[in-house]
Amino acid sequence: MKSFSQAVTEIYENDSRFHPDAYTLLKEALDFTVNAIVEKEKKPRHVNGPELMLGFRDFALAEFGPMTKPLLKEWGITKTRDIGDMVFNLIQVDVFSKEEGDSPSDFDRIYTFKEAFEKPFLPLS
Repeated sequence: MKSFSQAVTEIYENDSRFHPDAYTLLKEALDFTVNAIVEKEKKPRHVNGPELMLGFRDFALAEFGPMTKPLLKEWGITKTRDIGDMVFNLIQVDVFSKEEGDSPSDFDRIYTFKEAFEKPFLPLS
């Protein structure tokens, strides 16, 4: 079985849109989201696209604060669909799994990056 790092290297050789560190952030955000669900519901379960995007937002903001949006842009991530594309890249190399009916489009327009990663740091008007 290949390591996460090996899987990301394989993905990056075929699709260099997203920096390898972005995949590490995504994996950590998924772990964060699953743990939050387990804490709330007392059992693990599949995380859907919108749930992952909310967890990703919360985790990224906690990790990088106001630098989140510029960092994501530097890593090639400018919209929620980019995360969906990354998820499905990880599914293709058997790192993540999916359920019947899951699709990259599940990640379309969950929120704008301006709303998620800039607005929390703007002064109240």
